[in-house]
Amino acid sequence: MEIEGAMTCVVGLVDNGTVYIGGDSAGVASNYSLVVRNDRKVFRSGDFVMGFTSSFRMGQLLAFGFHPNRPRVGVDVMTYMVTDFIDAVRARMKYGGFARTRDSAEYGGTFLVGYAARLFHISDDYQVGESVHGFDACGCGNAIALGSLRSTRDWKDPKARLIEALGAAETFSAGVRGPFYLEQTDCTNK
Repeated sequence: MEIEGAMTCVVGLVDNGTVYIGGDSAGVASNYSLVVRNDRKVFRSGDFVMGFTSSFRMGQLLAFGFHPNRPRVGVDVMTYMVTDFIDAVRARMKYGGFARTRDSAEYGGTFLVGYAARLFHISDDYQVGESVHGFDACGCGNAIALGSLRSTRDWKDPKARLIEALGAAETFSAGVRGPFYLEQTDCTNK
């Protein structure tokens, strides 16, 4: 049950140890009605930078009151993300009434996370992915944005790349609308 998103485009990339994430402002209902939202889909929370699709409620749960434990000594970043981080996400989704169960499997939503100079794609089944390309996207405009990020790989300005990708997605996807917002964090492991 992948609910990749009938709305939105969230893009991210890693550049010189900093993770940048950008997102649009569309709120699209199942009947394709559109509201341009004032609340943002990208935010910083402690050592994390995140951008979400799927549901504004899910994003609110991540943006407010979500405080995962810091990694245990000796645990690598991927192990931390797959275990402690995802366990905290699942607990937050359950507590906030967002987690869903279907055919005995638990589902949340889809979002990007920048942490420790790496960019992770969290799918609705809580799988943690990491692209070999150093950039990723989610939401209905993801394929358009990925093509744009690939074609601008020689550009020097990471923020300009994200804005270009979001602009391409807005041009060719009915579920993507500006204004676009960017967040960044120095995600070097401390």
